[in-house]
Amino acid sequence: MKNKRTVLYSLIILLTGAIYFAVLVQQKNDTHRANFSGEWKSKESISMGGNIVCCYNSGDRMRAKTMKITEQANFLTIEVSSSFPGTAPVTSQEKLAFNGKESEINNGPERGKKFTVKLSADGQTMTVNSIVHLMVPAPYHVDVQEQLVVYVTEIWKLSDDGKSISVQTNAKSNLFGSGRSWKTVFDKVS
Repeated sequence: MKNKRTVLYSLIILLTGAIYFAVLVQQKNDTHRANFSGEWKSKESISMGGNIVCCYNSGDRMRAKTMKITEQANFLTIEVSSSFPGTAPVTSQEKLAFNGKESEINNGPERGKKFTVKLSADGQTMTVNSIVHLMVPAPYHVDVQEQLVVYVTEIWKLSDDGKSISVQTNAKSNLFGSGRSWKTVFDKVS
């Protein structure tokens, strides 16, 4: 009888320890994940730094200097307002899902973008890979349109203090020779 109690107490202690350890490990994973939520402002848009602003429509998050980000468990929602110089701002919302599946924004015939989003295993960086396509006038032949395809990779990192987001961007295209790289920093407003 005494042996059964000892075995029972031992099992209870082991089970309690296992549950405590599982909860502790889960809490550590949650505390290390970056949280991009908030309102963010930059001196220039992400696309302006690489001077590829012509690739994006009004209202696209790549043209915006201010972003309002709401983060959920598996995706971000980014609200922006942007425009071309001399035109009225266009407000839009873009959902970036962390599942790695392709999403698409269609801005009309021969114009739009496809993108995928991945969150790093440690939850500290987000990578957005986009293919932007549009029709542009051919050099020296303004009346002839040709397809422009721009391949863009953005690597988003939240600073350790959570007060800024740096976006390292690399772009290459079928029309401009070498690729371009630049960094845009957004500071937290609220």
